[in-house]
Amino acid sequence: MTKWWWKILCIVLLAYAIVAGMLIKIPNLPVLGETIRNLFYHVGMWAVMMVMFICSLVHSIRYLRTNNLKSDIAARSYAGVGLWFGILGYATGAIWMSYTWADPNNPAFDSFSAVAREPKLIGTAVALLIYFAYLILRDSIPDIDKKARISAVYNIFAFAMLFPTIWIVPRILPSLHPGQEGNPALNFKDTDAVMRMVEYPAFIGWVLLGVWIATLKIRIGLIKEKDILENKNPVEPILK
Repeated sequence: MTKWWWKILCIVLLAYAIVAGMLIKIPNLPVLGETIRNLFYHVGMWAVMMVMFICSLVHSIRYLRTNNLKSDIAARSYAGVGLWFGILGYATGAIWMSYTWADPNNPAFDSFSAVAREPKLIGTAVALLIYFAYLILRDSIPDIDKKARISAVYNIFAFAMLFPTIWIVPRILPSLHPGQEGNPALNFKDTDAVMRMVEYPAFIGWVLLGVWIATLKIRIGLIKEKDILENKNPVEPILK
């Protein structure tokens, strides 16, 4: 039970977020309307992405310090999960903006072209492509030690690039996205008390789901590389 409590909590929080997110009474805001319910899911995907990328960074640094291949496997697993949640966050955001930012008086192509020039979309796409390159680079090098070393250094670079591409440059340029002066999802003035009762449990639930998936991927990676790990590293489980 001590090993499963957080997984049970994950299921409960996500079930609560999905059901309550669809049923609670939300503020009737202009333009946003009922689409504001996407806040419980869209922003949660970004939260998972950032937590996964931070965990990946920590394990890359850990590998460079210890040369333990288990840390390299963990870094790759966390980065992969973070990338997929980043894609989900990008997709939910793009769909959301198509219903709120696109001008219904303009042809669909013109509205799409205006939305596609959104700095936050472009910056996020660049950041995700950088992490795609990390996975491709890691899987393209045949030598185990060289692959782990080079990809660990690149992973640190990839994480550093998150800040200018997602947090800095899009806030400098003109943007349709709300919250240019802060974060509208975490600002108490931008969400009412009822929404916060769903918003924060949803974020925790999504992050726990990401950790759950990443731990499964790590275990699979450890099994695949079992022979190599036994020869190169002492028996030291990375997961409890």
